[in-house]
Amino acid sequence: MVEQVVQREQLPGIAVAVVEDGKVVFEHAQGQRGDTPDARIDRDTLFKIASNSKAMTAALLARLVEQGRLSWDDPVRRHLPGFAMHDPWVGEHMQVRDLLIHNSGLGLGAGDLLLWPEPNHYTREDIIAALAHLKPVTSFRSGYAYDNLMYVVAGEVAAAAGGRPYDVLMREQVFVPLGMTRCQVGDWSVAAVGNVAQPHRRSAHGPVPSGIDGARSPDLPSMAAGGIRCSLRDMTRWMQVLLDPAQAPGWLGAGQRRQLWTLHMPMPLGERQRRWDNAHVMGYGYGWRVSDMHGQWKVAHTGTLSGMYSSLALLPDRRAGVVMLINGEGEAARTALTQAVLMQYTAPDRNLGVAAYLDELDAAAPQAAPEADALAEAQPAGVDALQALQGRYRDPWLGEALLCPRGSGLRFEVQRSPRLAADVVQQGTRWLLRWDALESSAHAELLPAAGMPATLQLRAIDPRIDFSYDFQDLHFTRTGDCPQRR
Repeated sequence: MVEQVVQREQLPGIAVAVVEDGKVVFEHAQGQRGDTPDARIDRDTLFKIASNSKAMTAALLARLVEQGRLSWDDPVRRHLPGFAMHDPWVGEHMQVRDLLIHNSGLGLGAGDLLLWPEPNHYTREDIIAALAHLKPVTSFRSGYAYDNLMYVVAGEVAAAAGGRPYDVLMREQVFVPLGMTRCQVGDWSVAAVGNVAQPHRRSAHGPVPSGIDGARSPDLPSMAAGGIRCSLRDMTRWMQVLLDPAQAPGWLGAGQRRQLWTLHMPMPLGERQRRWDNAHVMGYGYGWRVSDMHGQWKVAHTGTLSGMYSSLALLPDRRAGVVMLINGEGEAARTALTQAVLMQYTAPDRNLGVAAYLDELDAAAPQAAPEADALAEAQPAGVDALQALQGRYRDPWLGEALLCPRGSGLRFEVQRSPRLAADVVQQGTRWLLRWDALESSAHAELLPAAGMPATLQLRAIDPRIDFSYDFQDLHFTRTGDCPQRR
């Protein structure tokens, strides 16, 4: 099955393991790391686990709860007095538990432009301060919408309650006691640690490395939400401890383990999951998605960053689970392979197989909207274009931006996020942003507000865009003229 997805999805590399009854019953790693042409992936290669970091952040908080340093129902302000939301009442009443279950009232991925694209110059303090400017789309605790910023807050709550930085606590409370010796968090030396997988993007010539690490990996603000890196060996150890408490006696009691895997926030159940899993219920625990699969309890999560995909899925009552780490564009591969492996446990007679699952995913994949092709016909805007709109702008949470001439053209640049920089191009009467460093699905339309020439908004033009590019939440107001050209 692994070979099927590698070949069909042209994956640069993958690492997979299956745990059953406390033992690793399958383990396989193959492919290219991407840092040098001959470097190969093995069980100790570090991958970005992305949002599978959330479960580790939740486990860290559970340890602190068990130690009496905080309580799940503590107001966030008890630990972070300056914490505020757009609605003051919500900021006052939000509890630690709320930070983990995506019920804040914010929209899907709200504020993620403060985290990605990386690197940028926003701090954790900036992110917490920005929450007061992000407008909710539902009332507090009334609905589910996945977000990352609240996990950044959760990491800072842990730091405040534990009296040490988040990365130090994660090593002390999770990695060291569980023997996850290769996992990295905070600032660390890529050169010294070594054996690190690099993300890849698709090209006409196959997967190519993209966004290769420098000599050091910085302590990114996104760390608690999705910044941890681990090896396959680490992740199998993580699974073993989660499935069998006897693997780490005294590490976390039954009460807190139960809290992590309790359904705290209902989630919408998709039609495909109903068919594939015969599922009836789905919800979010503390850093985990919980659901039923052919009458069995399933606890799982995925992780997605540009060029890096991960998946960890557990069947606690069967004491079985599967983890996979991919250093390429592997969304369909991740979904199909996880499904096929789990079906071997829950309903082997109904297992359609990897190829059939991939076929269905391909058929359902969103296609580019016709207007997404506008960029192919667009022409660079000249320095005299949009003269009435040129100038300095400010968004309440993303900060300063420029819409100004650069060289022979017009540029849009977010000052504290260097990779959010784009050429302005024109297609008919439309003005589009062709980003320098983002994938083409992230290109956006520049929308001067009707009757308000001093206000700009952005709109994605491709339905395949990652939800973390939350352009719809931006509202730029002109604050002055462009810097004088030299």
